[in-house]
Amino acid sequence: MAPFRKTYHSKVYRDFRAIDPRQWHNIVRFFEQHEEDIKLLEFDEYFELLVAYTNALFEIGAYEKHILMVDAVIETAVGNNITFFQGEELFNASLFRKAASCFHTFRLNKAEYILKELLKIDPHHKDAKRFLKKCLRSQHPPFIRNARAISVLLFFIAAVIICAELIWTRNFHPEWLNFFHSLRNVVFGSGILLLVGSTLWHYRNVSRKVENLVQELKARKQKIHGPRQA
Repeated sequence: MAPFRKTYHSKVYRDFRAIDPRQWHNIVRFFEQHEEDIKLLEFDEYFELLVAYTNALFEIGAYEKHILMVDAVIETAVGNNITFFQGEELFNASLFRKAASCFHTFRLNKAEYILKELLKIDPHHKDAKRFLKKCLRSQHPPFIRNARAISVLLFFIAAVIICAELIWTRNFHPEWLNFFHSLRNVVFGSGILLLVGSTLWHYRNVSRKVENLVQELKARKQKIHGPRQA
């Protein structure tokens, strides 16, 4: 006997499906207006609306709400053994969006943790690798903070030298103009070099750390599961 397929859908579900899938604000508005009715739907309909609403929150930039709702999606998917949903690997995609929401709400440590966990699951996740680099680059270690503070100090000193050059040296000791001009250039240039050099070092160091982490996770995964099929 052929398996039974549901042909009837509730009015709430039909009204939802009438919304353009890319009209994110309309999806959010519809879900929040009919939330109590949606909770009473059969599981398949309820879960589809829950996922659509959660993704729509992310798309419109409602990141705080998204962080709250995405956990419900993840827990429901795991509890009901749902791996793929509407053409994407739901667990990984939800984790990635949660990391992005944490990043946009300045929970950088949380975003870093989620992305590393996602890479443990799938070391070949290129978007997770790129986003982890971005997340780590946004976190400034003491070296970067100190370098920027010293750069600001050097820029301030350069400004003082320029003032002294204009007010004092030009009027009273013009013979020192070349010295002050060179000193100002050296101090200002040192500030620029320190600022740019520390930033480039930080970016390079982050890239190296993430690449090493990914290679380590790939080797561990291959050791456990064997070579990845092309």
